[in-house]
Amino acid sequence: MASLGVFVALLSGVLLASPARCQVGVSYGMLGDNLPPPAEVVALFQQHNITRMRIYFPTTEILEALRGSNIELTLDVPREDLRLLASDAATAGDWIDRNVRAHWPNVLFRRLVVGNELIPSVAEAQFILPAMKNLHNALSSAGLENHIKVSTAVDTGVLGQSYPPSAGKFTAAAGDLLGPIVEFLSSTGAPLLANVYTYFAYVGNPADVSLDYALFTAGGAVVSDGKNSYQNLFHAVLDSVYAALEKIGAGGLEVVVSESGWPSAGSAAATVGNARTYNQNLIRHTREGTPRKPGRPIETYIFAMFNENKKAPGTEENFGLFYPNKQPVYPINFQTQSI
Repeated sequence: MASLGVFVALLSGVLLASPARCQVGVSYGMLGDNLPPPAEVVALFQQHNITRMRIYFPTTEILEALRGSNIELTLDVPREDLRLLASDAATAGDWIDRNVRAHWPNVLFRRLVVGNELIPSVAEAQFILPAMKNLHNALSSAGLENHIKVSTAVDTGVLGQSYPPSAGKFTAAAGDLLGPIVEFLSSTGAPLLANVYTYFAYVGNPADVSLDYALFTAGGAVVSDGKNSYQNLFHAVLDSVYAALEKIGAGGLEVVVSESGWPSAGSAAATVGNARTYNQNLIRHTREGTPRKPGRPIETYIFAMFNENKKAPGTEENFGLFYPNKQPVYPINFQTQSI
């Protein structure tokens, strides 16, 4: 999750279901010393009909708990592994053997995430593309390239301009790194992942971003942009990413929202009521697509499954849908089918 400062730059100017699979998943963070064991977590996902999960590093206990669960998994590659994975194809092959092939097909891997919010300024960003290529080649050697896609996750700080959405443009530094990455993603049929938090945009500049616009509760259009109008900030941010991709020749690339959520305690506007409103509306609005991409469902991962007590005190530790004792922080319907 990015810091507040990353999102201030944005201010420059239901559970979706297909016949077989729901579009909304939940990120399962593990920065807590009081969380339930993985087998109980998997059971909680199943109890609430959450059919997609994101985890931030591979652990045998979690992967074993997922066996036969029919939960589709997005698995992050740890940041500390990127240098070796980028430099040595054999290391990438071994990583795939240990963390993927040893569990496939009993664990339904959906994609690997190589680098979370590293572009453009983190040193390891230079290793993302070569690591992606080596991991993709290892999956291809195992015959899994059509089942498991390799991507990376960015935060919205990669946008140098985001208002209005049609003017969306990457910063020069982010564009230099993302240009060859999105070309690779296009060639392999993988999406780009983006972490989108309207909460940080709101608290960073409440004078210019209204709470109802951030929470999906505005009564009408807030932003007009040519033929498109925007009633919520989530769609506006996502369309600014699509516009930025178009400007570097990747307009056809899908964007998956790999994190989004709202805290229930800790600071301004972080209340149980606002968190419930945001996440329930997020579930509903993934079904309809965005004004720029109408009718295209938005695969989205709510952050996070639990409040995590080893995260920074205050807001950061209060993004969970559930307390560590598995009781809900607030009621939320994961089976909403319509807006």
